[in-house]
Formats: sequence, C-alpha cells, structure tokens
Amino acid sequence: MIQTYSTTIRRKEMDAVLTCMVDERIGPGELNVRFIQQLKEFFGCDGAVALRSPSAALKYALRSLDFKNGEKIMISALAPAWHYQAVEDLGFEPFVLDVDETTGLLTPEIIKAGIADGGRLLFLHESMGIMPEIEEIIQLGIPVIEDVSKSAGALVPAFDSNGNTLESRKAGSFGIFTILTLEEHDVITAGGGAVLMAPNRREWIVLKKFVDSMPRTELLPDINCALGWIQLKEFKNNEISRKRIFSLFQRTCMSGKHKMFVRGNSMPVQTVKTSEDGEEKEIFDYTSTMSCFPLILTSSFKDVKQYTAKKDIEIQPAYEDSVIALKEEELSSKCIKAKSLYLRCALFPLYPRLTHSQVAKIVKVLGTLP
Repeated sequence: MIQTYSTTIRRKEMDAVLTCMVDERIGPGELNVRFIQQLKEFFGCDGAVALRSPSAALKYALRSLDFKNGEKIMISALAPAWHYQAVEDLGFEPFVLDVDETTGLLTPEIIKAGIADGGRLLFLHESMGIMPEIEEIIQLGIPVIEDVSKSAGALVPAFDSNGNTLESRKAGSFGIFTILTLEEHDVITAGGGAVLMAPNRREWIVLKKFVDSMPRTELLPDINCALGWIQLKEFKNNEISRKRIFSLFQRTCMSGKHKMFVRGNSMPVQTVKTSEDGEEKEIFDYTSTMSCFPLILTSSFKDVKQYTAKKDIEIQPAYEDSVIALKEEELSSKCIKAKSLYLRCALFPLYPRLTHSQVAKIVKVLGTLP
C-alpha cells in the first residue's frame, strides 16, 4: 500500500539526530541557535524563536501585539483545528470565515466582510501550499499573523509600476509575525514544535523581550532542532522532487472530471540545456509550494477511496483535521464552501520518497478515477 503521508527522513536527518543523542545535547542549546540562524537565512526574517508547541508560538505573538482578551481573531474554516482551539484557550474569540471554493483560501473580500463584523486580527493559514492575495490582504490595515506551515518556500511575484519583474517575496515576509509549525505532516518537520518569526526589526525588538525571559521549558529541544535544521538544508532538493511529481499528476488530471485548486502564477515545467555540458535540466516556475496533491472530487469520496485502495494507494480527506471538521455542526450553515471542500477534497500521496514505479502507478490511477 502506498501511504498518503511519508515524512522525508533520510540518512542525513537520522545522523543529525543520532549525533545529538550521542553528544547528550537533548535540551535546548547550541542546535536550537543553529536552527534559528538557518531559519533566518531561509525566510529572510529579522528574528525567530523555536518553541515546543504551535499554541506557545501564537501566545507570544499575541502578547507582543498586546492584543486584548476577548477580541475576535479571524481564522479560516479550513485552517488546522488547533487554530480554533488555541485562540479560544488563550482567551480570544475565534471568528471563523468561509473560503473561496477555487483555492480553499480566504480572499480580501471575505476578510473585509469579517472586519466589518468585528474581526480585529487575521490568523492566515496558507493552505495546500497556495499563496492568497496576500498584498491586498495586508492593505486592509489589520494585524496579520501568517501560518506558513504548508507554504514555506512559496513566492509572491513583485512588479514595479511599469510592469517589470522585481525580486519575489517569500511566504512569511508579509505578516507582522509568522508561525511555522513543525509537525509530522508539515512541509518542514522537526517531529513537533513551531517557530515564531518576526519578519521586521521593529516587531523583533518587542518579541525579543519575551524571548529573553522565556522559560527553557518553552524552547524547542536540540534533538528536534537537529532534524529541523537538516530539513531546512534539504528543502530545495525535496521541493524539486515534489514539484516534478506534482507536474506529472497535474497533467494527468487536467483532462479529467475531478478538479484541482487554482494556483496563482503557476507555469508549466520547462526543459532547458545548460551552457557548459549540454545536460538537460527541469526548471520549475511554480510560485506555490507543492506540499501535497489535493484533488476536489466530483464523485463520492467513499467510492474513490475504495477504488484507490483496490490499487494499493491510500488517500485521505484533505481537511480531516480542520476547523470545520472540529465544529462541523456549528459552522455548516455559514461556511458552505468550506463544508463542500471538507467533504469532497482528497489528498493523494506526494513526497520525495516515492519511487518511479509508485509515481507511475498513481498517475495511472489518477487517470482512471471513478
């Protein structure tokens, strides 16, 4: 059976963790510092702290913003369930918004309506590696905390007034603070925990005051940081592999009856020749991160799951751990589009460890789905 998920753990990751254990550097220490430095280089942020839980990351972000208890925090109905639970546990009101059915994301229009209904802060989950209309969202003028757990590495193209291309901005560089969770199925894993980042110096100065007085029990241990550090170093190679596989799946599904999410500014794979040795290399110009392969089914999820299982391929509901899954009865009537995607969207296996024969098998099944 080809499993839906398989965390990309190779020899390098195992060696890093084993070395940490042999050297008896298990608690937060040198590797935590090294991991933070790697994160700052990867995301281009001014400062960051690696913590033991996503809830702790959100707690310190809200403290740094001096956000008042009881205020409404807007979250997506398709965001991870912990968004709702953490917001509520920290003494704030989760304000759940419906999504755009073509992307599974919040749009500026949806958020603007949420602001009119009392939303005072946006906790923005960039689901399925797809970037929302982030620049327009920032212009709405409310505090934004980005969740880049699925979109790390994604880019937003930038243009000058004449339409000329400028350097693209990375996911995680737009919000006042950014959270990257490091759980098992996230695009970058450390076996658990989360990172809280401040993209700009002004916010880092405020956050650093909390970091400096933080108890060690809040900090991510070195044994986790060792894994996260190698994952960051290998991210580019892993993402190239994921994009290659994604492209094959995408081509197969383009003529099928099931739908894919719209990924802004995605372009086809191009093959070019290098100038020195003439070797052909694939160049990918996708701006989103291919952390998974979601497919919006036009037929019953149960029927598709039974069909793929017969072919020894496991699929799972894409939003089984989402806010709407947690609060289905309460949200069904006001988050209709999110409810529809929750019921119909399936995740197919997509990870670098897939062999050529496994990829070929999945491609064949995608092309013959009921």
